Amino acid sequence: MTTAAGVATVSVTMPKLGESVLEGTVVRWLKREGEAVGQNEPLAEVVTDKVNSEIPSPVEGSVARLLVAEGQTVAIGAEIATLAVVEDATGGAPAPASGEMGRRAARPPTPSGELAAGDGAGALDEAQAGGNDVRRRTSPLVRRLVREHGIDLGLVRGTGTDGRVRKEDILTYLDERAGTAASAAGAAGAPFLPAAPPTPARWLEHSASAPTAPGEPAAGGGDEELVPLTPIRRAIAEHMVRSVQTSPHTWTYVETDVSGLVKWRQQDRDAFRQREGIDLSYVPFVCKAVVETLREHPILNSTWRETDGRGQVALKKRINLGVAVALEDNLVVPVIKDADRLNVAGLAHALNELVTRARAGKLRPDDVQGGTFTLNNTGALGSILSQPIINQPQAAILTMEAIVKRAVVTADDAIAIRPMMNVCISFDHRICDGLQVGRFMQSLKRRIELMGPGGSLY
Repeated sequence: MTTAAGVATVSVTMPKLGESVLEGTVVRWLKREGEAVGQNEPLAEVVTDKVNSEIPSPVEGSVARLLVAEGQTVAIGAEIATLAVVEDATGGAPAPASGEMGRRAARPPTPSGELAAGDGAGALDEAQAGGNDVRRRTSPLVRRLVREHGIDLGLVRGTGTDGRVRKEDILTYLDERAGTAASAAGAAGAPFLPAAPPTPARWLEHSASAPTAPGEPAAGGGDEELVPLTPIRRAIAEHMVRSVQTSPHTWTYVETDVSGLVKWRQQDRDAFRQREGIDLSYVPFVCKAVVETLREHPILNSTWRETDGRGQVALKKRINLGVAVALEDNLVVPVIKDADRLNVAGLAHALNELVTRARAGKLRPDDVQGGTFTLNNTGALGSILSQPIINQPQAAILTMEAIVKRAVVTADDAIAIRPMMNVCISFDHRICDGLQVGRFMQSLKRRIELMGPGGSLY
């Protein structure tokens, strides 16, 4: 912090948003230079390959300078903005802002044709939100989309802090509105014409450039359209390439007979929902089997580390289980810390909380940090076999596949129909070999197949 003439300058840096994350992209500034900002009020939206997060302001004051452009990627710890705060008479803590008038007075004049927050565009937000300015505080990009598409903000559900409407909320609303309009056209007797499904609006980056005019060939030629990558899609792509280039991936799988597990879940599911208020899926059962097996085979709960040019294996003493969550245009891996200390019910609650916040875009940076092993429920998408890419810098990643009824040969050489689930693993061949991983998978298989009615959820 530096001071001058009673005004202190506070530096804002790119925070660390996950283990192995080295950089972040400023997707959007939620405040402009000269605009007031409250302590802990969202200042910017930042994405990495692991999380999409809002950076809160560390103090109350105004934005002095924005040092990074929207869409720019910078290293963790790099300075991205400076804030100006007014010191009190003793040179101590900054004085609090004095309401909306004080915030408006702090804004500098804007260039001709540009709307500052709280001017014409802000008045539009307030009117459409019924005067609830705090709940409907919006960014310049959101206000531009509102004007371009003639949207009534009162019809848009905000998922940001304090119900603030974000760009994703606008795009979701446009997708839903387009689907409603198409359904209405069909109901009115419009002729059915097969057509390619539209590209969801949330996948596209919206820029100030004019859209392609009707009849004008799209960028990339008449037979194709180039769709710009969103910053988080680009970050995921770079992380996947880096992972494959870093770790020699090796893959294997085992079949598990989940007859007992299926019966156990069916037996306890309704009572669990009434008692706990959440559904009981198969995932917490597999989580429990995985963390118990990791305690038995700690080599899989490790990471590769280069020290002075020499490779070492760092065994992790804590078992922090990352669980992949597929979102509409993103993939995040929130982490259950010390997962081996939780029973099945505790794992179910931890999963429910993290998945709910992930889908609402409310994951905190700490939620995606410290993972030591990752589980992915690819079976939810109908997959029966998969070769996952390791979530760096971990040693392995496991997938649980769809439960499918198949004819199998039993121990007494009879043929029976059983619910079967494949469990697949990709592992870093620098850290372990097939022998260690094979023992891990057989131990995991045994634990899953021993689960059945009468087991304890607590």
